[in-house]
Amino acid sequence: MHALSHYQELISVYFTELHLNKEPKNLYEPIEYILHLGGKRMRPILTLMATEVFDVDCKKALAAATAIEVFHNFSLVHDDIMDDAPLRRGNETVHEKWDVNTGILSGDAMLILAYQHFEEYEPKIFRELAKLFSKTALEVCEGQQYDVDFETREDVTIPEYLKMIEYKTAVLVGAAMKMGAIVAETSEENANLIYDFGLNLGIAFQLQDDYLDAFGDPETFGKQVGGDIIENKKTYLYLKAMEFSNADEKEQLTHLFSIQPSDNSDKIESVKSIFNQTKASKATQKAIQEYTFKAFETLEKMNISSDKKQMLKAFGENLMNRNV
Repeated sequence: MHALSHYQELISVYFTELHLNKEPKNLYEPIEYILHLGGKRMRPILTLMATEVFDVDCKKALAAATAIEVFHNFSLVHDDIMDDAPLRRGNETVHEKWDVNTGILSGDAMLILAYQHFEEYEPKIFRELAKLFSKTALEVCEGQQYDVDFETREDVTIPEYLKMIEYKTAVLVGAAMKMGAIVAETSEENANLIYDFGLNLGIAFQLQDDYLDAFGDPETFGKQVGGDIIENKKTYLYLKAMEFSNADEKEQLTHLFSIQPSDNSDKIESVKSIFNQTKASKATQKAIQEYTFKAFETLEKMNISSDKKQMLKAFGENLMNRNV
């Protein structure tokens, strides 16, 4: 296995050389635009890494890794339309730079292009990749719908919320890793275990995102701290606070999540204070730790060398020690 920077460089070069000089330009230029905005590209890196965990050259997984990243960006294009978001990675969103119809159509084309990358593999591997990909893509759509539904519901439970982030975020992390295992043609048990590793790490990652949105360092977080509070999002922190709060705190929190003041600074500080008073912040940190440990437990069952287990564990620890 290589250092993380090796996989990052491979993906970066591959996407730099990925050109869609096709007609009509208004379909393909938005696709090139979003793909070349960069981002962390964590998912394709995981596909390459997982392939080498099972002793196969990661370059064999570049097509599968590209499919995952193209799909991820397709989902972002459509999410941005649904959220009416003006910016993505500090740049104009596709529907703002072009228009909504272009964003919808270019997004649709990206989903099809993602599938086409699997055509580089022999039939057996193609079938396994496509089967996993179809299941995952549908789950991501289900997760997005749960997220939309939760915006207008006052009775969202913690199990429901965890299911939503599993489908919306974590299944794609698990699938990215399992695709590497499929390309490497390892055992079914290993492939399922590395999927579980990615899935649990993905849940921990999203819970940490919830936590950092409220308590992250504004200098390093990369986006506005308190964004979820401003948007009245019922995150894990909010749900735990509602579970642990007394009558007064519950009433105050319900009120704060029903208003949209012109200056949100007091609202953010008041909500964070309740998160701390009710110990919802500590409960969220505990949940992050539990899902991270759950991911690490699957490594012990995997039939790979101890140094590779350690590298995967180090990657997970590095991911969960972020403050951005």
